[in-house]
Amino acid sequence: MEAYDVKVLAELKKWQRKMTRNASLTDRVAKNIQNRTNRLIPDKGHEIITAAIKNMVGAVLTGSEFTTREPLKNIDLKERDRLALAKISVYKKTASLEGAGTGAGGILLGFADFPLLLSIKIKFLFEMASIYGFDVKDLRERLYILHLFQLAFSSREKRMQVFQRILDWDEYIYRHPISMETVDWRTFQQEYRDYIDLAKLLQLVPVIGAFVGAVANYRLLGELGDTAMNGYRLRLLKDKIDTKI
Repeated sequence: MEAYDVKVLAELKKWQRKMTRNASLTDRVAKNIQNRTNRLIPDKGHEIITAAIKNMVGAVLTGSEFTTREPLKNIDLKERDRLALAKISVYKKTASLEGAGTGAGGILLGFADFPLLLSIKIKFLFEMASIYGFDVKDLRERLYILHLFQLAFSSREKRMQVFQRILDWDEYIYRHPISMETVDWRTFQQEYRDYIDLAKLLQLVPVIGAFVGAVANYRLLGELGDTAMNGYRLRLLKDKIDTKI
């Protein structure tokens, strides 16, 4: 086994522990805060968020909005990781600038940040799939993208469930029909909203909104980047590891 692969396998073990760790007291307190935050957001805000997520899921599964380059072939994992880290850096900066701009614009632009940031995140995941050699024209790969998204932005309990799916993705996708109905978009959007609501509510506050928007978006893209990178590494190294990593 290549020395670099050994290093990545050690990182995957660490990542698995993170993904399967039981909810802590801090997690439960944060969840309660998020539930209360939901009640503070105006109905119009909830409508914008829900519609944006539903439209995004539909676009990923059936549309061509997020088309990207052909999957990279015949390069080793080390080079793929190098390209992935560079891509993560670019998208973190892009998301940060977008968050700062909408955060400085008050409530209306603050809510507009939701669909804009969603689009950035999904485009980023399509790019990551291509870097790691997976063809996003395949609907199964688009479903995997949605699972990576959900893995990054879900509660501890839901995260463990999604992680078990991607741990043995080939078996999961073989046993489940590939269609729009495969995704429970209601649960999907609720988990995402609960995960990011507190930061996004602060983004609507005058004066500090731009700073909060920039920092929050930068951090969220960083979390998504880590999830995507390890999610694709897991599949590329599946022949060198067992399902317990």
